[in-house]
Formats: sequence, structure tokens, C-alpha cells
Amino acid sequence: MQRHFETELNHLRTTLIRMGSLVDEQIDLGIRAMMEANESFANLVIERDRKVDEYDNEIDRRCMQIFALTQPVAMDLRLLMSALKINNELERIGDIAVNLAERVPPLLPHARFVQRTPLGSMATAARAMVREAIDSFVNSDAELAKRILQSDDLIDQYDREIFGMMIREMQAEASLIEPAAHLMIASRHIERLADHATNIAEDVIFLINARIVKHHSAGVQE
Repeated sequence: MQRHFETELNHLRTTLIRMGSLVDEQIDLGIRAMMEANESFANLVIERDRKVDEYDNEIDRRCMQIFALTQPVAMDLRLLMSALKINNELERIGDIAVNLAERVPPLLPHARFVQRTPLGSMATAARAMVREAIDSFVNSDAELAKRILQSDDLIDQYDREIFGMMIREMQAEASLIEPAAHLMIASRHIERLADHATNIAEDVIFLINARIVKHHSAGVQE
């Protein structure tokens, strides 16, 4: 029974890592689709979202099955709790990749405008947070997770900068109202990426250190 339980936990962890890898690829393609005006990348993101949903369902099923058939305690219980929460965050990150991809067609005629905004730098920074959050889970690295919590302010700063820039562009040139509106929404989607990465980092700290660091402005230092 114990060997079966450990096998199920290993399968759960492996599936979660695979989902994280797929979601990371989805975000990369979604960002590149926007910044490179590449509709093929955008279509690929949308097509592969079904696979993200399949992982989401499989992880939920595995967690519920383990809960139903065993009585996990301590680290094992924290793994199951964290897996459910991280799975939810990854599924939402996958949705954001689709949201970004869906912005590509209306922005195709405005590729130069998109490229002269800070959106690319913001997206690169947010994607790095997502990748590091996934890595912190894969490598059981609580210190990396703690560092991620300190990166969110930069993304918020980019979001404010892009919002102000888009307001000025819309006021100066009526033809830019539509693309600027799309970019404001895209910026908000990317800001949410950073939030989800932060949530994953909090879950990793809980998993490894058994410490709840939600609302981490109060500090995460030992």
C-alpha cells in the first residue's frame, strides 16, 4: 500500500511538472506572437490550450483519488494541497497565454507600435518569474521562491508605465486608440502572470517550509 501511495505521489508530481513545462512554452509562444506579429504562433497557443485543460483535469483527479484512498499527513499532505493550488495557477497562466494570442490578429497592422512599447520587456520579466516559480517547485528551492516574491513590484511598475503611455498615445493620435486599448489589456494580462507566479512561489514555500507567506509584504525572512 505504501509503495502504491508513493508511486501515485510521484506520478502526480511528474504530471504537474509536465503541465508547468507546457504552460511555460505557451507563454513563450503567446508573447512572441504579440511582439513578432506572428499569427501562426498565436494559433498554435490556442490549439494547444486543450492539452493544458487535460493536464488540469488529470491533476485534480489524481489529487482527489489520493485523498479518497489514503490519509496523507505532513509533507505528503502539503504536497497534495500545494499541487491542487499550483495546478489552478498553471491553468490560469495557460488561459493568459490564450488571451495574449487572441490579441494578435487586431494588432497585426500595428506591429511597429507594439514593438516600441515596454510590453516586450515587461513580458520577458513576467515570463522569467513564471519559469523561476516552476523551477522552484521542480527543484524544491524555497530560496528561489522567496526571491520571486520580491520581483512583483517591477511588473507593477511596467504596467503603470504602459498604461500612462497608452493614454498619451490615444490622446495624441486617434488611429492608435484601438491598438492602445488592446495593449492596455495585454499589459494587465501580463501583470496577472506575475501574480500567478507569486502565488506558485508562496505555495512552494508552504510545501517545503510549512510556512504560510500569503500577503508576503509582511516579510518572508526566517
